[in-house]
Amino acid sequence: ILGFSTAPGRLSMMAFVLNALTCALGLLYFIRRGKQCLDFTVTVHFFHLLGCWIYNSHFPSTLTWWLVHIVCTALMAAIGEYLCMRIELREIPLSSAPKSNV
Repeated sequence: ILGFSTAPGRLSMMAFVLNALTCALGLLYFIRRGKQCLDFTVTVHFFHLLGCWIYNSHFPSTLTWWLVHIVCTALMAAIGEYLCMRIELREIPLSSAPKSNV
């Protein structure tokens, strides 16, 4: 079903890309560590591969399936790491002033 030639194929590919973007936000919310983003991304896509293999009763062998998942893996890891690194590199406030004015 994945492919550029049909409308359902393009829609499915767009859904995979949007899923990668929302999962990158999930990495920011749940993982919060830039170094662990690639590990969790590959783990999620590996479990998806196993699920597809079990559901279809054969190993995915089409080139478009692999290309879409490689692109989505790279997109999810890169955007997730970028977002996590922005959070990690925020300035830590170091004020020595008292917290209350009495």
